[in-house]
Amino acid sequence: MTLTTHAVIGAAAASMVQGYLVLAFGVAFVSHFVLDAISHWHYPVKSIQKDKRDRMKNDMVIGKHFIADVAVIGCDALLGVGISLVVFSYFFHLSLMLVLIGATAGILPDPLQFVYWKFRHEPIASLQRFHMWIHAVTDLDNRPLLGIGSQILLMFLSVLVVKLIL
Repeated sequence: MTLTTHAVIGAAAASMVQGYLVLAFGVAFVSHFVLDAISHWHYPVKSIQKDKRDRMKNDMVIGKHFIADVAVIGCDALLGVGISLVVFSYFFHLSLMLVLIGATAGILPDPLQFVYWKFRHEPIASLQRFHMWIHAVTDLDNRPLLGIGSQILLMFLSVLVVKLIL
């Protein structure tokens, strides 16, 4: 999943428990893993070094592609937070803090992977093991129209659900 999708759905999930910011964070954080369990599309990140025998040995190499990858990942995250703020804070008049907590918590497990790759100790190792375990085995990387389209549909549906409930 893109970080944009994780952010929007994290903010939508958090909006279901507005008034309870810690619970909102938890619900949005868990939404990340639920989404990752669904087959989805990823954009290429050239600085990730994959170990085909043991995914726990994957790494993000700080080399010639790193800055470009961080820029793409950062833009993806900012787009998701921006969409979340516009939709949920501006149009739905939800708390700015709630939306930021939801979007951030929805994204958070992916940056924590980078932390794991650079600091392979507990408790982050257990979180990474769970993240790898729950992640869909098959992906839609070779089917970008279906992969991107399905993520847009998931975001739209999450916004629609919030609109119907509020």
